[in-house]
Amino acid sequence: MASRPGILTDWPWQPLGSFKHVILAPWVIHNIYSYMVKDEKDLSSFLIFPLLLSRFLHNQLWISLSRYQTAKGNRRIVDKGIEFDQVDRESNWDDQILFNGILFYVGTWAVPGGTHLPMWRTDGVILTALLHIGPVEFLYYWLHRLLHHHYLYSRYHSHHHSSIVTEPITSVIHPFAEHISYFTLFAIPLATTILTGTASVLSFAGYYLMYTPSFHSLHHTQFRTNYSLFMPIYDYIYGTMDKSTDIVYENSLKRPEESPDVVHLTHLTTPDSIYHLRLGLAYLASTPQKSKWYLWLMWPVTLWTMILTSIYGRTFVVERNRFDKLTLQTWAISRYKIQYNLQWQKASINTLIEEALLEAEEKGVKVLSLGLLNQGEELNRYGELYVQRHPKLKTKVVDGSSLATAIVLNSIPKGTTQVLLRGNLSKVAFAVVFHLCQRGIQVAVPCKNHYEKLRKSFGVRSDLNNLILSKSYSTKTWLVGDGLNEGEQKKATKGTLFIPFSQFPPKKWRKDCFYHSTPAMTAPASLENVDSCENWLPRRVMSAWRVAGIVHALEGWNEHECGYTMADNDKVWQASIQHGFKPLVITTQSKF
Repeated sequence: MASRPGILTDWPWQPLGSFKHVILAPWVIHNIYSYMVKDEKDLSSFLIFPLLLSRFLHNQLWISLSRYQTAKGNRRIVDKGIEFDQVDRESNWDDQILFNGILFYVGTWAVPGGTHLPMWRTDGVILTALLHIGPVEFLYYWLHRLLHHHYLYSRYHSHHHSSIVTEPITSVIHPFAEHISYFTLFAIPLATTILTGTASVLSFAGYYLMYTPSFHSLHHTQFRTNYSLFMPIYDYIYGTMDKSTDIVYENSLKRPEESPDVVHLTHLTTPDSIYHLRLGLAYLASTPQKSKWYLWLMWPVTLWTMILTSIYGRTFVVERNRFDKLTLQTWAISRYKIQYNLQWQKASINTLIEEALLEAEEKGVKVLSLGLLNQGEELNRYGELYVQRHPKLKTKVVDGSSLATAIVLNSIPKGTTQVLLRGNLSKVAFAVVFHLCQRGIQVAVPCKNHYEKLRKSFGVRSDLNNLILSKSYSTKTWLVGDGLNEGEQKKATKGTLFIPFSQFPPKKWRKDCFYHSTPAMTAPASLENVDSCENWLPRRVMSAWRVAGIVHALEGWNEHECGYTMADNDKVWQASIQHGFKPLVITTQSKF
């Protein structure tokens, strides 16, 4: 939003939210009906909707490519990061496409000669190019300079310049009034070709050009230079061309790929999780992962993506952050959660993880943390498999179990005397139970098999009596792992607090109970370029396994944390707090 919003700042369909795309439905339905049923073969009108879809796809491809290059660290122009406020501000980049679509549909209906256009006319294409090179670029230059006048800048254009670090979509993020003026300007070649009878489908569709990102980036950092659109000729003529434009562009092309200090290795989860990545749909990535109804409409693309990643997939860079003097990256294994549960997939998954670890070693990465199922006991014994295969690894492998244990222990309400343990056992579960019993807190285990395994892990200890086999579900604090089903949750009393010790959160079947987050911490404000959510976690919240890797590198610890050994959880907890990470707090005030 501009600092002093003027009239026509908001888009007319803003109240519709995610349903705004329905405004095109009447036009699309009418054109399809006319073409297919009434046999009105106006191909130029019929193609408007496919052309709009192609622009959506074209924009998204450039967005994803740009973010991928930025995450890797090469060809980056501005070293500053992007935060959530910019993601929110630029989430409506498709409004411009909707606006153009409506105007094109209105034009075919209201403008004489706006229908039954040929696919190609050479004279029309030449006329469009000449009109843009001449009056359009000239008028755009002075319109842009006018928008930098303090009156218009404070009411409109400052909204666009709120983004210092530009992305491909930044160029179309403007208040509604600005887009009206831009379309009026760009309509000069389009209207002229229609009036002269030289218009064609391809001249309309092709009237979207590009200019180098360095040109636009410098305008957003210098403000008083580089006003032109596609052609900097008027900046040269009027002396507003930034002298460093060519150098910045050339240096960005030469910039090598960045070598991170810490890598967090994760993987895809649900089939549609690829859309929730920062490389996918940014507005989805900026909120906790949750199934969206409209993603079901994309199942053909989703299925194709799953097949493609299964055949040709490899590890790819998802995100890049800076903290203190460390460069952080998140890498993703191109495998889905369902594949991790298939026995015949385990060998190939282990190969991908091992290759990622060796690549990290080659790049000089200090710490690689294993996220989600990449550290499964049955898969690789919490990462110990790779350390045994490569005993001379300089990159330290961290499974984060010690910090996850500490977070679970510190999430248990003060004054608790007994907890109930449910779900599948894990390394974290064994450690949590051990420390609770040491503190004199009883741990009730309804499953006899789990009780015997836990009891055996204790050895001969006096605090073993705090581990009890009990079928009672009246305990108000439950520690839960994977495998907790609806039936078991229904046995809990009203107001029960579920505290997960697992990587994946339990499904929330109870509305009269409380659910804590999976082990995680809030990131410090000084951690840069945090503009997406980690899976289902809230904004600026990181999983314990990811935080553990960062802290490991910050502290310079020179040992692996993987396999069946555990680091001192109090030591790791205190180090995390000292570096600015904060525990999550949930409210348990009942409204029942």
